[in-house]
Amino acid sequence: MGAVAPLTVEIWSDVVCPWCYIGKRRFEAAAEQFDGEVEVVWRSFELDPGAPAVREHTATEHLAAKYGMSVEQAEASHAQMTELAAQEGLEYHFERARGGNSFDAHRLIHLAAAHGKQGEAQERVMRGYFTEGLPIGDREALIALGDELGLDARAALESDEYAGAVREDEMLAQRIGIQGVPFFVLNRRYGVSGAQPADVLLQALEKTAESAEAA
Repeated sequence: MGAVAPLTVEIWSDVVCPWCYIGKRRFEAAAEQFDGEVEVVWRSFELDPGAPAVREHTATEHLAAKYGMSVEQAEASHAQMTELAAQEGLEYHFERARGGNSFDAHRLIHLAAAHGKQGEAQERVMRGYFTEGLPIGDREALIALGDELGLDARAALESDEYAGAVREDEMLAQRIGIQGVPFFVLNRRYGVSGAQPADVLLQALEKTAESAEAA
């Protein structure tokens, strides 16, 4: 019997999506328990493609305006999300968050993928935004992150390099019917929507593996 091929899991995600970072941790927990090899491919998704490079309002003000809630309600929502993130070992600081357009951040992650560092870049960008208050749409801040990752990102980000790759991911999401993130596609066979608990994601991995073996 030949070697079992690794499962390919494509994860559509936006780097400014709080559920996506939680979903990332839950998936990592599932993959650790899974008796098999998993190859992860991160796919781009923009929750707000029309966002300015740097948003003037605070994260709380933006959330309140977006969903027609009071600032107090938005603060409570962020507190709840911060607590959920903490349960996964993540540190969210919405009071530091500097929102904006995530397109260049996705391009940086595609650049990293071309150098075998996609997973590392995905993690670093999300930690930068949610924990450290990195201005997600600020090109110089992203170039500095690239330096940290051992990537020369300036030429790529000052041109339109990898813009097509981001758009391709987004068009593929549309064809599959993905309307929200995180969204997990396993071996192009099964889809899991949302930041599901680790045991649900583990079941999906096991089901996909069984299907692959039976094929």
